[in-house]
Amino acid sequence: MTTTPSPRSDTRARIIDVALELFAEHGYEKTSLREIADRLGVTKAALYYHFKTKDDIVRGIVEKMAAPLDDAIAFGEGKEWSPELRDELLRRFAAGMGERAPLLRFFHENQPALRESAAGLAFKDRMIKMITLLHGPEPTFRDKLRATVALTSMHSAMFLLKADLCEGSGGQPAAAAPSLDEAMEAALEVALEVAARIEPSAH
Repeated sequence: MTTTPSPRSDTRARIIDVALELFAEHGYEKTSLREIADRLGVTKAALYYHFKTKDDIVRGIVEKMAAPLDDAIAFGEGKEWSPELRDELLRRFAAGMGERAPLLRFFHENQPALRESAAGLAFKDRMIKMITLLHGPEPTFRDKLRATVALTSMHSAMFLLKADLCEGSGGQPAAAAPSLDEAMEAALEVALEVAARIEPSAH
């Protein structure tokens, strides 16, 4: 039996989508709640019902982006480390990454504003948990670094994809730029290659 999303959850999701659009256009700092409400076609009071501040909206963005990460962490916690677990964690983290492209762009483009925010720190804690699960017990520094590089290759692919699309000659998109799905497939491939150097024998 499927669960039908409530109107409230639909409205929250719509607010987040519109806020992401405006943050991409004007930046987080220069976007006001009034502008978000106007783009939505609602009053500020209606917006306040769901989010009191921009920081509240950012927390909503983080929760949405972190859901697959939380699922992967829940899957990995309590399990004995193995190469199979390591690879499955990366695949779970990568699943649906293309759909979260606007969220990733927001993080890349607003890092200074997010770095010390409660939402940013909460996401950082999740990433540290995931990295710890990837490298397993008693890691060397190189294992920690490999786990970090493997995980962040997904984010790096989004950054590189945007740079490629913006740097074609004569203002045209670069001919060799992959599609979003191709970029995410390449990111997972690279992540698995890097993570393959993390071995139980090295611990």
